[in-house]
Amino acid sequence: MKKLSIVAIALTMVTFNANAQDETMDTRSQIHIGAKVGLNYANVYDSKGEDFNADPKIGMALGAFLSIPIGTYIGIQPEVLYSQKGFKATGRLLGANYEFTRTTTYIDIPLYFALKPSEFITLVAGPQFSYLISRKDVFKTTANTFEQEQEFENDNIRKNTLGASVGLDINISHIVIGARAAWDLQENNGDGTSTTPRYKNTWLQATIGYRF
Repeated sequence: MKKLSIVAIALTMVTFNANAQDETMDTRSQIHIGAKVGLNYANVYDSKGEDFNADPKIGMALGAFLSIPIGTYIGIQPEVLYSQKGFKATGRLLGANYEFTRTTTYIDIPLYFALKPSEFITLVAGPQFSYLISRKDVFKTTANTFEQEQEFENDNIRKNTLGASVGLDINISHIVIGARAAWDLQENNGDGTSTTPRYKNTWLQATIGYRF
């Protein structure tokens, strides 16, 4: 009986160790698909250096990603995100204080080159394609609030914008904590005839996701 008990204990320990190794196994060479949600801290700037100042605003970011390995240490990671950007501005008009908020909503599609120095860290960088799907302006004073959905066709707004993005993912088992910095490489106003102030978007992004 003692021998049987010792064998049973040994088999249990071997099984436990095998399971523990499976749970901590390096998965950098595996394909992962996942979803994530987070926030953008966005602003705009005038690429020609003119006097156009704005304050940052918070927007939502959510979407999905696919991690495709090319060996253990490098890979490709395309993503698709619903991403809110824009800016805020404050001032005085006719003796009254006002607050102006512009929210621009995009579908962002970054295509990252991924560098994976360890199973816990992924560094990403690459181009990003952004498609503008809506824009909302809100003008508030102490007495009134005005909201307007922009008619893009009448103001020559660029809907397709090429940008760049860099970032970092921290991988803790199935959880992925991500940070990104991104900016437009093209201006927002098409061929330059728009009456809208000429600017490029820039934003920081923080997300948390789950990968399979």
